[in-house]
Amino acid sequence: MLELEKLHEAVIEGDWKTAAAVTRIAIAAGVAPLTIVSGFLVPAMDEVGRRFDCEEYFVPEMLLSARAMKASMEIVRPLLTATGAEPVGRIVIGTVKGDLHDIGKNLVSSMLEGGGFEVIDLGADVAPERFVEAATVHKANLVALSALLTVTMPWMKTTIDAFQDAGIREKVKIMVGGAPITQQYADAIGADGYGESAGSAVALARKLAAV
Repeated sequence: MLELEKLHEAVIEGDWKTAAAVTRIAIAAGVAPLTIVSGFLVPAMDEVGRRFDCEEYFVPEMLLSARAMKASMEIVRPLLTATGAEPVGRIVIGTVKGDLHDIGKNLVSSMLEGGGFEVIDLGADVAPERFVEAATVHKANLVALSALLTVTMPWMKTTIDAFQDAGIREKVKIMVGGAPITQQYADAIGADGYGESAGSAVALARKLAAV
């Protein structure tokens, strides 16, 4: 496990080469893929989220840590699939229609994956029907909507309404976030939760997945 402690540190420090190398060594030594994820990647990304929330880390550091985590996950993910290991939850994420901003959404997506979720990232400028279709096809239990512009915020309500119209609203928990979004707005449009940062979004997703 000494080598795997290096994986934990590599993710926190954003060292993707070391993260990938240590992951390969661990797999070759017979360490279970789930142990790598739950024992080291998840705690590392939790720590990155904590540092971000405390303003010890900023977006550049978050992006580097996310890249290191992804380097490890690319090696581990096929092995997890082969063992039939279930993710913490399955979440569809995207920036709503008309909004092309995706840096914040990408951060949350990476944090969620590092937190043990299976993430279906639809990108930016996502129409309501695409969210509904993806949630249905992938049997997602969570949906995350992002918006950075006040003019695109109404698409969050439209997307939630689309899930209602499709008859699957009760099957998914919908969380929202983005610079102009507030808890009050989330409550007003009928969202199940609001995350004000990437770290809090992961905590919220875990809470919603457990309901």
